[in-house]
Amino acid sequence: MTTQSFDQRDDDRTIRLAEHLAFSRSFQTLFNEGMALVDETAAYLDGLGRLEAKRLSKAASTLYAAESMRLTTRLMQVASWLLLQRAANQGDMSRTQVEAEKSKVCLEGVGNSRDAQYYTDLPEEFRSLVERSMKLERRIAMLDREIYGDAALAVDTSRNPVAEQIDLLRTAFVS
Repeated sequence: MTTQSFDQRDDDRTIRLAEHLAFSRSFQTLFNEGMALVDETAAYLDGLGRLEAKRLSKAASTLYAAESMRLTTRLMQVASWLLLQRAANQGDMSRTQVEAEKSKVCLEGVGNSRDAQYYTDLPEEFRSLVERSMKLERRIAMLDREIYGDAALAVDTSRNPVAEQIDLLRTAFVS
């Protein structure tokens, strides 16, 4: 019977696939997907989304406004993370610099209104953008946890400006 020993050197040779992805050329696919979603969302919200929002009931319009704030906040956080990783991938920033800047990025902290009463009244394309952004955010958050550990989950929940605005909207429009 052979006994295997484990020492620190074995741990140092462990290949972290998530970290390998984030610091490799294949990261460009994820980066392109994320930035394309940011562009697509911006074009929709500035164009067709603006027109569709005008046709909604008052309650659905309020939900649309709140959810669009969440959507843009979520995508800004995703874009920030992607840009930091690309900077690290291209050698413009060290991992230490990325970790320091990454602490300002909040993934999975915005929430959503999918269970709200009027959510199904929102335009289909808008709901699709919300769903796609949440899937992308979850993928990136999972990748982030794999690379940087569970400390990446630390979210300052003491103050959430988006949630505060949404609460104000609810107070103003919900009887």
